[in-house]
Amino acid sequence: MSSAPPSTSLTAPARRVHRLPLAGLLALKAPADIWYKRAYSVVVAAGLPNITLLLLGRIDLAMFTMAGSLCALYCHNLPYAARARTLAGVCAGMVAGLALALVVAALTDSPYVLVAVGALMAAAQKGVCDTVRIGPPGPLILTFISSATLFAPSTLGQVPGRVALAAGGAVLAWAVCMAPALVRGHGPERIAVSRALRATAAYVAKARETGPEHAAGARAQAAGATHAAWQSLLAAGTRTPVRRDLEHLLVHAEAALFRPAESDFALLRDWADRTTGAGPVPRPADVADTADEIAGVAVERAYRETPARRLLRGLGPGSPLLPIVLRTAVGCALAGYLSYALGVGRPYWAIVTAASIFQVNITLTWSRGVQRVVGNLVGVALFVAIAPLSHLNQAALVLCCLAFNFGAEALIGRNYWLGSVCVTPMALLITEFGHFQNTGELAVDRIVDTLVGAAVGILAAALLTNRRATGLVGDALADTARAQAAADAALAAPGTDRATLESGRRRLAGALVELRHTVDAASGEWWQRALPQQEVLLAEQAAHRTLAATVRRQGLPVPKGAST
Repeated sequence: MSSAPPSTSLTAPARRVHRLPLAGLLALKAPADIWYKRAYSVVVAAGLPNITLLLLGRIDLAMFTMAGSLCALYCHNLPYAARARTLAGVCAGMVAGLALALVVAALTDSPYVLVAVGALMAAAQKGVCDTVRIGPPGPLILTFISSATLFAPSTLGQVPGRVALAAGGAVLAWAVCMAPALVRGHGPERIAVSRALRATAAYVAKARETGPEHAAGARAQAAGATHAAWQSLLAAGTRTPVRRDLEHLLVHAEAALFRPAESDFALLRDWADRTTGAGPVPRPADVADTADEIAGVAVERAYRETPARRLLRGLGPGSPLLPIVLRTAVGCALAGYLSYALGVGRPYWAIVTAASIFQVNITLTWSRGVQRVVGNLVGVALFVAIAPLSHLNQAALVLCCLAFNFGAEALIGRNYWLGSVCVTPMALLITEFGHFQNTGELAVDRIVDTLVGAAVGILAAALLTNRRATGLVGDALADTARAQAAADAALAAPGTDRATLESGRRRLAGALVELRHTVDAASGEWWQRALPQQEVLLAEQAAHRTLAATVRRQGLPVPKGAST
């Protein structure tokens, strides 16, 4: 048992600026584990309408069906019950944004008004997506569609038909993303639990090799993956036998997280491999009483926010997202106006570039900006190289566009710049659905807009920083201290039942995940007081000691021995 961490002092001297990284920005990572789900889904959802319009001789309308089809990129990490609701919301947001952009484009052709509306829409899309944590690709696709539509010639009479096309594409995208539920209804939650098991195995292996004190980073990753897996199971709905087996595995992973010396990392990896597959979920030989898991699920559900509640809290006064929303609005507007002043005929590309690089802090924004510029420049060169092929006929244009759709999802998980190499020619090809355009002019406009959008976006992020970042760390420390005090009190009472211990443990584990997320976000911000790093370290150490004591007191089984 341990005591709560000391009170946080936020009176440290200001830390003005730290160096922006260059090393490793273009390094490649292992591919994302479900990249193929997004890749195949978007190809099917976009391919069917595009081929239909091609056969009808109306490929000029493909931009509007594509708006809905691109919704197929979202929500693949969510269980199907939650995916149905969340993806419907994404589709509604996409169609609503398109409709608003069409109406504004029909009412005015003033570039000053169009840029202002595009910037405000980009800021709103950024705020909503980040607040509800919609996941990749975030607001980027929504901003791309709405910004491009603003600068497409339109009349009020064309609005209903074009909105109907987008809605049809969105309905198809929803159906494509939900179709796997018919053959593998537990797939997303199995993948989430597998990630948690694999991350825990990595931590256990490192802790056994170097000692737990030298494996804090791996421990934080495992804790985050385990927390995400519980959220996935909660969102899945009814507790089926398969989901109960997954809960058992998560309980073992949590026990291993706080008792690494007693745990078998090879067994955790084996469970992870078998959980990802299509066979039966492995069952540990020492399956515990399900009362603890049931209690844990109840606790998680009680503290889990709905998207609507999170949206109201996340965009309210004092929200940490407000500086990011503000920098998005200002950065996108300045990028669009500068692009127009330079004579570029498509300032929406500058808006989209600026919107795409804004992350939770200046350091990550800088990294994304560099990756975006490199990827776009290489992508423009690729577009110039394939233009003779794509200009053979409209069928070649459609096939090239679909190929780049697939390539973008296959590569973007390796590094953002590599995905941009395919996204850039795809976006350029979409502009040619109406008619083929001058390749050189398109390439030059895209290069200028990329450089303008990235430079202005990084400047806006440097000047409009989140000055409350340090205060948010203090709030997260206070939340962690309260959760730990409750867990310590439960441990100190000799007659505490296992459900109460489980409740305290889950609250404290969740608070630790949020603390680490807040610290990581604040660590890369400029123009703020120095972070209370020592208090954070002490809080994490004390909380992990309390969690380990709680696991021992509950008698939760660690992964060792045989399984079935």
